[in-house]
Amino acid sequence: MRKRSWRNFDFLLLAVTIAIVGIGVALIYSATMSTEATRPPLERSVVRQAVFGISGLLVLVLAAATDYRVLGRMHWLLYAAVLITLGIVAAWGQTSFGAQSWLTMRRAIQPSELAKVLLIVFLAKYLADHEEKLGDIRWLLLSAVLVAPVAYLVYRQPDMGTAIVFAAIWLGLVFAAGIRFWQMGLLGAAAAVATPIVWAFLRGYMQERILVFLNPASDVSGISYNSRQALISIGSGGWFGKGFLQGTQSQLYFLRVRHTDYVFSVLCEELGFVGALVLLLLLVILLWRILRAASMAADPLGRLLACGVATMIFFQSFVNIAVNVGLMPVTGLTLPLVSYGGSSLWATLLGIGLVESVVMRHKKLDFGD
Repeated sequence: MRKRSWRNFDFLLLAVTIAIVGIGVALIYSATMSTEATRPPLERSVVRQAVFGISGLLVLVLAAATDYRVLGRMHWLLYAAVLITLGIVAAWGQTSFGAQSWLTMRRAIQPSELAKVLLIVFLAKYLADHEEKLGDIRWLLLSAVLVAPVAYLVYRQPDMGTAIVFAAIWLGLVFAAGIRFWQMGLLGAAAAVATPIVWAFLRGYMQERILVFLNPASDVSGISYNSRQALISIGSGGWFGKGFLQGTQSQLYFLRVRHTDYVFSVLCEELGFVGALVLLLLLVILLWRILRAASMAADPLGRLLACGVATMIFFQSFVNIAVNVGLMPVTGLTLPLVSYGGSSLWATLLGIGLVESVVMRHKKLDFGD
């Protein structure tokens, strides 16, 4: 690839990404300083997240340097790799926090996070190749059938939140590919009919989370504890917050899993409404630049790839924040680029790197460039 391709690199997208990751590292430090002060430095969450962030930026640059069209040619291989890896997790994966979602090498990794990005590449290529055939419901249903085993393997871990992300990515991509309105109506009707069946197959704790959300008075097991503490944290922050490192709910450990699922509540308590607004503004700019890349793409594959990454980041951000403010039942989804987690951070940065690859090649450059 010639040097001129790097002139198209979206440095604003990179700057906003770095800013959001930096906010995440600061919040993780605040959320864990009281409980990890005695740990060796390299074992502290904040140090590990900083290392993940720096190395993840290298992943972003390498992904940007890689022609996304080459990955598109390998889409069936990527799909097979996702199924095989998730199958290995199902058979021999490590269990943590009640879910068999991890593979342990030198470090524990969560393959379902990388699977999101690889599935985006696969679906983007599949839908790009069959855009003109999507008026035939059979091709649309086939795309759903291809996503189903991936979502099922993740659901069995069990990780319902991530399984729903796969469904959201599929919906976002078929919408971007030009799904017909009558097909949208048909999908909505099918979802309504399938709801009782899906409910019957949900695990007990999943049903309980939904029931407690709909009727908080029914919570006799304390399942809504974190949700209530999150609301207290957010409400106590006011306009400008209690100050960085000064949040009582997080520093005194009233708010659990505060550096992962509920990091947004830490932000609201310590930096207030204004701090939350800054983060939301950065996320909006991030999504704007990704959708800008989609509009500039040289081909349907690039456009759909960028739309898929935007869908993934938007959906996870929306659900995580909605859970924090009590508008949705607990799902276990983290806040992209902000919450603690190396696999999630790397996967999101990989996705953004592929968006950069689309931007850099928006002038229909040849593969020899």
